[in-house]
Amino acid sequence: MILPSKHLPQDRALLTVGAAILKQMSHPLTVSALWEQMLCSSGEAKVQSHLRYDTFVLALDLLFLLGAIELRDGLVLRETP
Repeated sequence: MILPSKHLPQDRALLTVGAAILKQMSHPLTVSALWEQMLCSSGEAKVQSHLRYDTFVLALDLLFLLGAIELRDGLVLRETP
């Protein structure tokens, strides 16, 4: 589920969804605002065409565990190296 495999297309892997999330984060957002932005954006149309909320949350969890995002005061922040 994290990486694409024989039975999981690349556009449904959590790393691909996480990358699409990071592309959308130009400034801190709430989780619900980020979800809406993911659904409305046209940049990663193939990813958003089938994106479910549970997959979105799992991708956020993965990004948090990798240290790519942080949650502060109810806002999701993109960590910069």
